[in-house]
Amino acid sequence: MRIIVDAFGGDNAPLEIIKGCVDAVSEYNVHITLTGDENKIKEVFSDNSLSLNNIEIFNCTQTITMEDSADSVLKDKKNSSMAVGLKLLNEGKGDAFISAGNSGALCMGATLGIKRIKGIKRPAFAPVMPCENGFFMLMDGGANIECRPEMLYQFALMGSIYMKKVMGIENPRIGLANVGAEEHKGNELYQTTYELLKNSNLNFIGNVEGRDIPKGVCDVVVCDGFTGNLILKTYEGVALVLMNQIKHMFADSTKGKLAAALVMKDLKEMKIHFDYNRYGGAPILGTSKPVFKAHGSAKAVTVKNAIRLSVEYVNANAIDEISSAL
Repeated sequence: MRIIVDAFGGDNAPLEIIKGCVDAVSEYNVHITLTGDENKIKEVFSDNSLSLNNIEIFNCTQTITMEDSADSVLKDKKNSSMAVGLKLLNEGKGDAFISAGNSGALCMGATLGIKRIKGIKRPAFAPVMPCENGFFMLMDGGANIECRPEMLYQFALMGSIYMKKVMGIENPRIGLANVGAEEHKGNELYQTTYELLKNSNLNFIGNVEGRDIPKGVCDVVVCDGFTGNLILKTYEGVALVLMNQIKHMFADSTKGKLAAALVMKDLKEMKIHFDYNRYGGAPILGTSKPVFKAHGSAKAVTVKNAIRLSVEYVNANAIDEISSAL
């Protein structure tokens, strides 16, 4: 299987991106196409004694930064590592594309360059996030600020299929993010969506409040992109604050250091459980070919896991499943 990777997307590119690709080649037996400045990529391989086995480079002269506008991928930066990677995917020269770069540009490029699955109103960011007893998917994580009820229904449908086919959950529970659990809660968008989901064949459990999401009450949390991005960033922020507080509690006194020695194994297991790097990134569900958005601060392990998920996504034929379900 051939996976196309944007070598210059993200805060830690190109070194961490390349290291993740090298690890994936040895572990998952994939062929990688790296897009970006060929000379700089080869320099990274040489300086770090990394193998180019099963890795090819497609030279590009531009890079999309986080400051660039979303439409730059289609206009003034058509020869960027992201734009070229999407173009190669669209031409059938790869089975999936991964980038840790500009989210808005990637979503626009995937939507207008790769096209949507027939019948899908809007593709959506679908990050998989850790919770108390496992993980859940957030649909939409920020791609569509304004939505209609039928779009939220499609988010639920796509999320359900992905969680079943790729993440191995037999009958995914769908929850609608809302300000209360009662059926009548929320504005017109959420009330109408509630009726659509209640009358569907999906495993809809009803409204879920923000405080219940980390408990893992459902497998797919459905909402518009504005709400989803607030949930996502708040979730990340609270996790970072709590981890820092725990770190200081154990490190700032002799008593704390002694206590840390007793629970160090448990602390490491908790850190691993809540590490988003395990989930690789967010698929952009709704595009006609697999596109993944890795976290902007992606390390090598993040990239490697994103490649693993993209392989599983392709092998699961999830896109065909979504098309058939529509």
